[in-house]
Amino acid sequence: MNSDEIRGKWRQLAGSVKERWGKLTDDDLEVINGQQDQLIGTIQERYGIAREAAQKQVQEWEDAAMRDYEFERKAS
Repeated sequence: MNSDEIRGKWRQLAGSVKERWGKLTDDDLEVINGQQDQLIGTIQERYGIAREAAQKQVQEWEDAAMRDYEFERKAS
């Protein structure tokens, strides 16, 4: 799943994002709207971590989301 697919499936993925980063609000998720840079910046701000750490977390989450997506696609 690439960043375009994440943007396209944002409403479905937002629950997973909120589960992973509980400090993000519904308003944050609306502003982020599937934009990777916005997600990284908001995580950085809410959690008080370095941008690189936020990028790493987002990359790990995206990798897991891609694995789940591929698994669901194959199961269909």
